[in-house]
Amino acid sequence: MNILLLGSGGREHAFAWKIVNSKKCNQLYVAPGNAGTGQIAENIPLSVTDFEGLADFVLHKKIDFVVVGPEEPLVRGIVDFFAAREDLKNIPIIGPGQIGAQLEGSKDFSKKFMERCGIPTAASQTFTKETLEEGLKFIDLQELPIVLKADGLAAGKGVLICNSYDEAKASLKEMLLESKFGSASEKVVIEQFLSGVELSVFVATDGIHYIILPEAKDYKRIGEGDTGLNTGGMGAISPVPFADKEFLEKVESRIVIPTIKGLEKQNIPYTGFLFIGLMNVNGDPYVIEYNVRMGDPETQAVLPRIKSDFVDLLYALGTKKLHQYQFETENSCTATVVMVAGGYPESYRKGDTIEGLKGIESADKSLTFHAGTQLSNSNKVLTNGGRVMAVTGIGNDPYKALKNAYNTVEKISWVNVSFRKDIGQDLLALKKD
Repeated sequence: MNILLLGSGGREHAFAWKIVNSKKCNQLYVAPGNAGTGQIAENIPLSVTDFEGLADFVLHKKIDFVVVGPEEPLVRGIVDFFAAREDLKNIPIIGPGQIGAQLEGSKDFSKKFMERCGIPTAASQTFTKETLEEGLKFIDLQELPIVLKADGLAAGKGVLICNSYDEAKASLKEMLLESKFGSASEKVVIEQFLSGVELSVFVATDGIHYIILPEAKDYKRIGEGDTGLNTGGMGAISPVPFADKEFLEKVESRIVIPTIKGLEKQNIPYTGFLFIGLMNVNGDPYVIEYNVRMGDPETQAVLPRIKSDFVDLLYALGTKKLHQYQFETENSCTATVVMVAGGYPESYRKGDTIEGLKGIESADKSLTFHAGTQLSNSNKVLTNGGRVMAVTGIGNDPYKALKNAYNTVEKISWVNVSFRKDIGQDLLALKKD
């Protein structure tokens, strides 16, 4: 099959790697892609939100199905755009429609959806510029710390955890009155803080049937010991040691099934991946957030653990035949470490040469996924974003996976490279030689 993948991050490089390793893939195109996807597929200089350009490309290249990596085109309605066109409506596109994408596009929408479906989540209320005074009074009624969330898309950075009432009130004013997160913070959800351990569960669904993919734990803070600013993600571990059979059965019965049934009952068509960000609170799962695509960098830890054919999975989603797909996982453990540009998640440089990429990995020990990279005119790989590379170590146990990841990380360098050295160490002590 000829396949078009949309996106340019580490998640998309991991998708591309999995797709091209399938015998079912004839040709993979990635729009716009990065230096890594360009090594294994054909990059196409089209924006993920250029729906007309993408449509012309799909028809010209006789694309069999389209995979949407990031959330923005989904929230903007690319699936609805395809469905509305007579010449495109029969081409499967992997991702939810615009209404379903609001599960990520609007925190307020997702909270109300969870309430209607009886899905366990933190108590919350939503406020706007017009209801700012009510929001300030609401803050006084909360226990510390207090969570503030920008309603819209904020590239993984729109969540603030405030440790004082003054900080929470000042932050609420910044978000609503000074557009701290742009239009994303025109509404702000004030939420109860849940204390526990986070993890991410991923679901593939055709709208009726579902498969639960391997879970992962990601690390959002820039600093070691989970300190500093929130980022798009600094690393991930899969499987998660505390996510035993009993806990995952609770996730399925209390969250996954009510979510899939809720979407169907409320006439919200949903095809593709659903990321469920969870908090384990004393053995019980609570939903922190939904994302309407796979996570980044969790994808880089999850996909290497999928044994069955990935293109078959994608096609089963797009043709609503997921119940016919035989899903298998590897017994291996994976650990992903994200390497970022100095200064990220605030200002950072682009255009630095990345050294040490040649011959660093072997399929059974580590995989290197590009994120913010581009090729120079002289074929050098340059930094082109905040999160630059994600290195996934693979091993029979998490200790070995972490060791293999960090061994590869140490071989890659550029000016002011930065990465966390403590990924996984809250769950496990890194085994020494």
